[in-house]
Amino acid sequence: MSILIGILGIIALIAIAFIMSNDKKNINYKAVGIMLVVQLFIAWFMLNTTVGKTVLNKIVNVFNKVLSFGNDGIAFVFGDLSGKEYFFINVLMMIVFVSALLSILTYTRILPLAIKYIGGTVAKITGLPKIESFVAVNSMVFGDTTAIISVKSQLHKLSANRLFVVVTSSLVAVSCSILGAYMQMIPAEYVLVALPINVFSGLILSSIVCPVTAEEDEEIDVKEMVKEKSLFEAIGNGALDGGKVALIVGAMLITYIGLLSMVNFAFDAVTGLTFQQILGYVFAPIAFIMGIPANEIVQAGSVMGTKVAANEFVAMLDFMKMIPNMDPKTVGIVSAFLISFANFSSIGIILGTVQAINGEKASMLAKVGLKVLLVATMGSVLTGTIVGLFL
Repeated sequence: MSILIGILGIIALIAIAFIMSNDKKNINYKAVGIMLVVQLFIAWFMLNTTVGKTVLNKIVNVFNKVLSFGNDGIAFVFGDLSGKEYFFINVLMMIVFVSALLSILTYTRILPLAIKYIGGTVAKITGLPKIESFVAVNSMVFGDTTAIISVKSQLHKLSANRLFVVVTSSLVAVSCSILGAYMQMIPAEYVLVALPINVFSGLILSSIVCPVTAEEDEEIDVKEMVKEKSLFEAIGNGALDGGKVALIVGAMLITYIGLLSMVNFAFDAVTGLTFQQILGYVFAPIAFIMGIPANEIVQAGSVMGTKVAANEFVAMLDFMKMIPNMDPKTVGIVSAFLISFANFSSIGIILGTVQAINGEKASMLAKVGLKVLLVATMGSVLTGTIVGLFL
């Protein structure tokens, strides 16, 4: 029954996107169909086949080994404080190490070329423009703002629909620099499965809502992604950038968790329910159509609502406490949903990034900011629903 509900949920998401579409005649149904099949294949292969599970476990083991090297650095700096229940030290400091690794891979052209050709392959398979495909793949590695900055020279050429697809698909993703932090909070396998599926979730729904054609295409220049002149400069800049991200995430967590506590107190005093409990009831129908067991939809909905209202870290901190007592299917679906930057704070960050590049495009984007967030959140729902079909 949960599989049938999940299938109906996917159909409902595509139907809602179709209703929202501003150019129904130019929807590329072939591309939508191909991307949906690719998503289903990825989820099936990684979660339901012996080979896929073996590959996934190997990848998880590699990530864990890499993270262990980062832990050596953390232990050297923080001594006896490392390994204890200090979120900033054990989770956020890992961002510094992973960010430096990504910077090395970028300087050596390994990541830029991989992103270019993977994005090009996605474009050929789906028939979507290279820019949109490139940003979607780039976002999977570097996150939303960096992905947009990487195509800043083409930003002024983008139509309103193309800008919508670029920004929305970038939100339905996360930066690899914080994967290590996620993998210490929720099951690592669902973090890794969600990454490639997110690429297509964002493109499917945004290209239905705002259709684009491959005829408007431009070439990608990977040189713009490599800024450093030496390897040591790349390592230094990567570490510093990671440190800034860790501090920003820490500051946001202090702010959002404090504000949530205050809002929860006010709601509890007036209604007898906390704000997060209310979010649970609001998101419960969405959790249900994703295939989450009926007895856990309110709890799951609370986590999902917290993620959209605050951010994924705040939601994960709550979800960590629930995981031991939840159905494995719920854990997989919610974990996959949480792996994205689709939340209110990210809209402001994206707008600021586009404003710094092109004020005219920023004004265009500001008019559809809430629509972008809605479609990006639908993308996260689609990812979680697809993962749920194979659990």
